[in-house]
Amino acid sequence: MPVLRPGSTRSVRSPRSPLSFRPRPLAVLLTALLAALSLTLPLTSAQAASTPSRGSAYMGMGVLAHDGQDGTPSTGDATQTEGVDVSGYQGNVAWSTLWSSGVRWAYTKATEGTYYTNPYFAQQYNGSYNVGMIRGSYHFATPDTTSGATQANYFVDHGGGWSRDGKTLPGALDIEWNPYGAACYGKTASQMVSWIADFINTYKARTSRYPVIYTATSWWTQCTGNYGGFAVNNPLWIARYASDPGTLPAGWSYYTMWQYTSSGPTVGDHDKFNGALDRVQALALG
Repeated sequence: MPVLRPGSTRSVRSPRSPLSFRPRPLAVLLTALLAALSLTLPLTSAQAASTPSRGSAYMGMGVLAHDGQDGTPSTGDATQTEGVDVSGYQGNVAWSTLWSSGVRWAYTKATEGTYYTNPYFAQQYNGSYNVGMIRGSYHFATPDTTSGATQANYFVDHGGGWSRDGKTLPGALDIEWNPYGAACYGKTASQMVSWIADFINTYKARTSRYPVIYTATSWWTQCTGNYGGFAVNNPLWIARYASDPGTLPAGWSYYTMWQYTSSGPTVGDHDKFNGALDRVQALALG
């Protein structure tokens, strides 16, 4: 948006003498300058308020804004196992309260890009494990900052690893709307698919496991062209705040996990695992 400039310092002609000039009074210049600032400062503040700081993103950050909310799933389904996902903004989590309410698995944000690690990671990741939950960690992808391989290595090196202890789930790639700019991070569909493949291949080489892919169908369709090639190996964690998970991205005939709300008890972000607890354990074991 063009910024209005204060009054010019060019002279104006006197109506009485076309060859004589006089400068504008200083008061006029100051008034014009203050008027220009009053127009531009509110816009700058609004822009700053609308863009979150780097590192503050979390799983499902863009779901309500882009897909909305339409109900919640029915309760008491024995074939679904309750879980939660948490990040730094939730601070220290009351894991014993969640365990008592029936939550049996959890994912904690470990990293974002190659510039952020969760300061509450130890309390969240170890705390869920200590009360008996099966736990995992996730990485918030920023494909516009560094390559998929670079971010996969950063993730593994900062909490995203895996061990075959029966209590650790494979890492999850959180790939969704860009909270800091263009939804698809400035990439074409083919470039996005290549970036995701780069992350997956590197994570698999480092840990021996394929990562879980967390995404929303609308974002996946927009930003990967609804690519279906990852479904054969990567478990799907679908994001949809509704009474059912809806249409899944191409290639996946079922979901493994479903983030169904951001307003559940204790921590807000709640999830369903598509199966009983023994299926969660099976994914952890690989």
